[in-house]
Amino acid sequence: MTILTTPAAAPLLLPAPLGGTLVQGVRHADPAEFAGRPHLEIGDRTHADLEMLATGAYSPLTGFLGEADYLSVIEHLRLADGTPWSLPITLPVDAGQAGNLSGTVVVTRGGEAVGLIEVQEKYAARKAYEAREVYRTEDAAHPGVAALYAQGDVNLAGPVTLLTVPRGQFPRHHRTPAEVRAVIEARGWRSTVAFQTRNPIHRAHEYLHKVALELVDGLLLHPLVGTTKGDDVPAETRVEAYEVLLSGYYPQARTLLSVYPAAMRYAGPREAVVHALSRRNYGATHFIVGRDHAGVGSYYGTYDAQDIFGAFTKEELGIQILKFEHTFYCQTCGQLVSPRTCPHDASHHLVLSGTKVREKLRAGENLPPEFTRPPVAEVLRRAYTAHD
Repeated sequence: MTILTTPAAAPLLLPAPLGGTLVQGVRHADPAEFAGRPHLEIGDRTHADLEMLATGAYSPLTGFLGEADYLSVIEHLRLADGTPWSLPITLPVDAGQAGNLSGTVVVTRGGEAVGLIEVQEKYAARKAYEAREVYRTEDAAHPGVAALYAQGDVNLAGPVTLLTVPRGQFPRHHRTPAEVRAVIEARGWRSTVAFQTRNPIHRAHEYLHKVALELVDGLLLHPLVGTTKGDDVPAETRVEAYEVLLSGYYPQARTLLSVYPAAMRYAGPREAVVHALSRRNYGATHFIVGRDHAGVGSYYGTYDAQDIFGAFTKEELGIQILKFEHTFYCQTCGQLVSPRTCPHDASHHLVLSGTKVREKLRAGENLPPEFTRPPVAEVLRRAYTAHD
């Protein structure tokens, strides 16, 4: 008698974290254990970096960069050992503070202990050099450069520990890289595309998502909810808009909304690389890069954030970059298109600037449904009229 058996499904293999191991630096401990140790109060951006480091989102980094890595990242877009990395993740303090900080330092936020750093190195920040190379400008009008200039002049370096994962405003959507990986595995997605956004989703974003979902199993919608510049749409409004849109227009089994707690640096191409590498750490196999990713003003070329990935091999990146051109609604084609698919000139296209969108929202006007889904537009309209 012949017994027919069903072959076992192949094990699900997510991409290896950068460096091969997902850093795990969260340790629940009684702050009293560190009584007598020096304390350092930090701001929102450093707190976000602390979480990204300790949860493995910034793997293989285990702490704030030492001088050799700092200079190598600025000059070569790589750590000193050659691993791709494009943004300096540093802990700047005033020179007067630096002299009092050594060994195990308790990191506090609002006076409450949130983590630890083992101070192994102190070195001078090269602010002008960092601004020129990372932000491509020394102009203090650039929000990333302004934040850099406002920081202390000495960088502390060493491994970090996070005492509690701060779930923040969005505990239902706030997942560590290990937790996102667990969801992907539970759903059986063999390929996952991640999408970074600091803005509410409009129809052009939706077009990119759904084109990508024709190619992969799942979409990780991963909005950044850390510190942004003052005129960006607040995180709580954006997340509400994502929830409304996903509930009505996306396949629930193939989408995951999870917040990305990093702060924006507005470093354009440099930031795009870290956004991609960190999504690899979250378990994504693909990452969408559109026009002017992480840009601000006119500091970067429209597609510089796509071109920068040519500095690395596919094997180094370990995540596939999906590059999309500018997408928009063509009134003659009657659909969302890109320059690759639309034969008509700009007079046929519906394009609204961010300024024009904000003007309409503050006036209580409706946004065109070809630009933004009506339920999303309503969330934005309520937020803007309530604020004003």
